[in-house]
Amino acid sequence: MKPSGTIGEFIVGKSPIGQIPAIFDFNTTLISQYANSPILYTLIENFNLYIDQSKDIDAFFAMYFSVDSAYGVGLDVLGRIVGVNRVIPVISTAGFFSFAGTNPNGEFGQNPFYSGQALTENFELSDDAFRTLIFAKAFANISNNSIASINQLLLLLFPNRGVCYVQDNEDMTITYKFLFSLTLVEQSIVVNSGVLPRTSGVSVSYSY
Repeated sequence: MKPSGTIGEFIVGKSPIGQIPAIFDFNTTLISQYANSPILYTLIENFNLYIDQSKDIDAFFAMYFSVDSAYGVGLDVLGRIVGVNRVIPVISTAGFFSFAGTNPNGEFGQNPFYSGQALTENFELSDDAFRTLIFAKAFANISNNSIASINQLLLLLFPNRGVCYVQDNEDMTITYKFLFSLTLVEQSIVVNSGVLPRTSGVSVSYSY
């Protein structure tokens, strides 16, 4: 009996891609009267090599199924699968033009009128940053939303940055606390990316 977690000779999570034995052996299809024909054997062997898709399948797997090796459009596809986008809205530091003095540096014809809401700009994450976000969202998708699991998620998102944790305020609210300065992009990941869990019926606030 084959051990669980195997597909043929391939052991899930262990066998390296590219070293799976060929499933089809053309030798078994040759009838005996042609088995020793060098010309026919060479033609069939060459044709078998020409149509072999092992490398293409390996490349497809690496591009669209492995977060570690995927890049570019492959990561975009994996991001859609787990539910995150490479492009995130970032709060803009651009000024407004306002008669109420919302931003005294704003100039007529140069800055937009103040609409009562903060400006946002779209920021496209690099492959490495987006890969981390995908891992974090995949972890969040299977998380039980406990304090311990959320803290583990924070450590995954912000490794070696400093102290960060979630606090249960025991009044149906939680607070994500960051004891280090977040960049505008990191603030947008925290607030706008949808990675950090927001339990139904529980109010969420952020402190950074």
